[in-house]
Amino acid sequence: MASYKPKNILITGAAGFIASHVANRLVRNYPEYKIVVLDKLDYCSNLKNLNPSRSSSNFKFVKGDIGSVDLVNYLLITESIDTIMHFAAQTHVDNSFGNSFEFTKNNIYGTHVLLEACKVTGQIRRFIHVSTDEVYGETDEDAVVGNHEASQLLPTNPYSATKAGAEMLVMAYGRSYGLPVITTRGNNVYGPNQFPEKLIPKFILLAMRGQPLPIHGDGCNVRSYLYCEDVAEAFEVVLHKGEVGHVYNIGTKKERRVIDVAKDICKLFSLDSDKVIKFVDNRPFNDQRYFLDDQKLKNLGWSERTIWEDGLKKTMEWYMNNPDWWGDVSGALLPHPRMLMMPGMFDGSEETKSLIFQSMDSNKQNKMLVPTPRSSTSSPKKPQLKFLIYGKTGWIGGLLGKLCEKQGIQYEYGRGRLEDRSQLILDIQNVKPTHVFNAAGVTGRPNVDWCESHKQETIRTNVVGTLTLANVCREHDLLLMNYATGCIFEYDAEHPEGSGIGFREEDKPNFTGSFYSKTKAMVEELLKEYENVCTLRVRMPISSDLSNPRNFITKISRYNKVVNIPNSMTILDELLPISIEMAKRNCRGIWNFTNPGVVSHNEILEMYKSYIDPSFKWTNFTLEEQAKVIVAPRSNNELDATKLKNEFLELLSIKESLIKYVFEPNKVISK
Repeated sequence: MASYKPKNILITGAAGFIASHVANRLVRNYPEYKIVVLDKLDYCSNLKNLNPSRSSSNFKFVKGDIGSVDLVNYLLITESIDTIMHFAAQTHVDNSFGNSFEFTKNNIYGTHVLLEACKVTGQIRRFIHVSTDEVYGETDEDAVVGNHEASQLLPTNPYSATKAGAEMLVMAYGRSYGLPVITTRGNNVYGPNQFPEKLIPKFILLAMRGQPLPIHGDGCNVRSYLYCEDVAEAFEVVLHKGEVGHVYNIGTKKERRVIDVAKDICKLFSLDSDKVIKFVDNRPFNDQRYFLDDQKLKNLGWSERTIWEDGLKKTMEWYMNNPDWWGDVSGALLPHPRMLMMPGMFDGSEETKSLIFQSMDSNKQNKMLVPTPRSSTSSPKKPQLKFLIYGKTGWIGGLLGKLCEKQGIQYEYGRGRLEDRSQLILDIQNVKPTHVFNAAGVTGRPNVDWCESHKQETIRTNVVGTLTLANVCREHDLLLMNYATGCIFEYDAEHPEGSGIGFREEDKPNFTGSFYSKTKAMVEELLKEYENVCTLRVRMPISSDLSNPRNFITKISRYNKVVNIPNSMTILDELLPISIEMAKRNCRGIWNFTNPGVVSHNEILEMYKSYIDPSFKWTNFTLEEQAKVIVAPRSNNELDATKLKNEFLELLSIKESLIKYVFEPNKVISK
């Protein structure tokens, strides 16, 4: 199986425990990868966990919430993310009993936001979802074979239920939309940097302070523990060798009772376990055992390296050397912290009050931490879009500017000529856009016949200029929205007129009747080599402005004679806003940018007569007769708009769009 090679990785929750070890490892081992970290810095996150990476050129930290749709989409697009490793989650079971809604919000909704962003951007090559062994539920005490990846999911607490729910979403997006998903389910992890709400760091810190070690129930619950660096290596293996659509258990066969873990820690500190261990009330439900079959991951070449004694000793030494890493963690050291560590939460229990009052009375340093509520201003700001538009004096370019003003999007028109590379670079440096729109091009004055006698000017703008802009945008990691043409096809035996069989995006252009169409077909083919370009095939554009001489309706209503052939057409009032949305969604490749279906010249003029001018009359003539009064032949075709319709289900058919956006707004009321 070929090894997967990512380029730009987004790691969510990487200021937390496990993900920080994974991020630091990837930054260190793969300088050619760009690692982007997204973390909202919740109570169990700490930027210091990422200290080994913060000075590296291939590392970037972004403070923000995975629940922010705009932020996630913005990051995927602007950082050209091709791989996501999704660790961000609420993970402490005790907290889930007291504040389960936060777990639903973070673990399910947050995952859903990421998946939807992956779907709409269409650029993700791997989505690694980090789940937990707890989704399997409790393992029988006498089971000799662990849960394998196809075992039934039977979560028993709010935390594991939300993780199982998130897994269902991941699986659904993999099957429904073809997202390249991989899921991992891991045993308990321990090691440096872990927030002390978890068992091992909690017991170590309590032992350091000479305080009792609280054990839920009788302490006979069995758990498996892996050292953090071994787990980071496991994710490194899954990233490069994991197979899309598969689940991988990250586990160990070595199990330990909770009371034995406590006794091992007592030994490290030379404490009498009989005196230090304190039994407290159990959780509402405490699974007796989690046992995994990890053979599938071992088949990829991974194995546990760190023995328990060595890992526990290294963990203890780290906490001894970094006692203030997390600041005041008194609340986390309670036997049942539950909601205490959640932002702005305080459960008012006697246990909590007692600890606070004791800390205040004794004036000790380890006072209870009560986090202050977060104001709304701390949430991530909505990413600012800024468009650089070429084609200010053109029809589409002018409309784009008005749309940006209407939508509150910052924009500037490019000043450089498309064929002048240095001017384009200067534009990008000055404007600092998030996206570039190219609505510039030579279509002819007053029509494409002009291009037949001005071939060099046509090549300079339509071919050289467009390619130069695409190249400069790629060098600056910018998406280029390029308004092209669908006038590169003509009806043929496989796509006969009136058949309803339209030309698809992958079809090769077959119309060479005009020099204009030749240049457009040529540049479209060359732009396929630029992965940063979205090519929009516009056809016979129409808008609600019937006074504009470039409007197809305005043109044919002023002709003495017109042909009568059904064609695909573009209603700009409906489709230009869609092109802005496509930019936001990071759409790329070739798109037939027309309304579904076809409409003929006569059908349009009948609508014109019905809505605008009841006295309007026109005369038809044949293509042969038309050829006598024009220099270059015209393209007539139907484009298949299925791809665009599937992306924008609300897209109207050409005739519906004509009525809604063009004729109804311009309807003349009879007196």
